[in-house]
Amino acid sequence: MEAPAAARGPAEPDRPAPETEITVTSPEQMRELGRRLAKLLRAGDLVMLSGELGAGKTTLTRGLGEGLGVRGAVTSPTFVIARVHPSLGDGPPLVHVDAYRLSGGLDDMEDLDLDVSLPDSVIIVEWGEGKVEELTDDRLQLWIHRAVGDTTDEVRHVTVTGVGARWADADTSVLAG
Repeated sequence: MEAPAAARGPAEPDRPAPETEITVTSPEQMRELGRRLAKLLRAGDLVMLSGELGAGKTTLTRGLGEGLGVRGAVTSPTFVIARVHPSLGDGPPLVHVDAYRLSGGLDDMEDLDLDVSLPDSVIIVEWGEGKVEELTDDRLQLWIHRAVGDTTDEVRHVTVTGVGARWADADTSVLAG
């Protein structure tokens, strides 16, 4: 059995922190998860969301936007690729990216200037696997699992994993409520 993160010392850049498992049973609970997630985030954070179509990635991001207090309705940026939601207060802006239609890696993302936005923003990327990991050694990854083929089942199982020193000692269990 592996020692707790605190006992191991600082996390290596690509060494995952312990995982947190969360069960969500409604869209409102998914939004609430986003609001709780916002309390953990700060400028410079990269969050990657993975899950099938309809899993709740944009619903979670909508709650995240509410929690960060950003301007504008958070909707899926599938066709525009990215939307910037400025803060209504003194918090960081939210950059919401949907990389579903992008086939390449970071090169396809280059025009979005995410590397320039990252230090001052919270960046959340849907479908970002293999495309944005090189932006930073530290990221939070959320996998949203749902029953395949059953569009009436609202139950989602969310796995939260922190990668890098930023997340080594973070208590992501607070996301479970």
